[in-house]
Amino acid sequence: MVGNDEKSMMIKQPINMLYDLHFDAVILGNGDFPTAALPLQILKETPYIVCCDGAADEYIRRGYVPNAIVGDGDSLSDNILKTYNEIIHRNSNQETNDQTKAVEFLLNKGFNKIAIVGATGKREDHTLGNISLLAEYIEMGVDITIYTDYGVFIPCRGKKILPSFCRQQVSIFNINAHHMKSEGLRYPIYDFTNWWQGTLNEALSESITIHADGTYIVFMTYTAK
Repeated sequence: MVGNDEKSMMIKQPINMLYDLHFDAVILGNGDFPTAALPLQILKETPYIVCCDGAADEYIRRGYVPNAIVGDGDSLSDNILKTYNEIIHRNSNQETNDQTKAVEFLLNKGFNKIAIVGATGKREDHTLGNISLLAEYIEMGVDITIYTDYGVFIPCRGKKILPSFCRQQVSIFNINAHHMKSEGLRYPIYDFTNWWQGTLNEALSESITIHADGTYIVFMTYTAK
């Protein structure tokens, strides 16, 4: 089992150079609070923080105050409801989840480059739902990614060139793409019909290129195998 200190050490400094870590805003989900260096850095350095309902309790308990709390309010403690009422933005729409409500809230404020942390962990059904929603967000025109304690989920459409490093672990989850092929990966890709089929691939160089017609989600680890 990997402890918190070990998780923080998992990310090597050069990984920070692979991604543009300047975001308009960060959404903190109500999954496991991040412990790895990269998502914590994003959470610390981004100027606008939105907490999804229940995530606000943990964020505030750690000594921080978000710019906004978004959701239907059912996961908020009485203390949060009373003390931070002015920054709570309730959305009772039951046809979507709090993560999407936070995305819509930020879009309405004119923010477009968004990172999500704390989207995974705890309930696996919520984790799968949060990841799959990336495919909807890219259709909304949002520049958005999910950062976990182990890697980054990047929604993609069409041809995509992604920075990488040798032996970086890569998984590709097909949403509705066709004519899929790649360059710079150890194993060839194809039109996957099940999510497991695109897992456990590996980068061979400083970039990978994916060709496809349609939408897919790429997961890339912070460390080499």
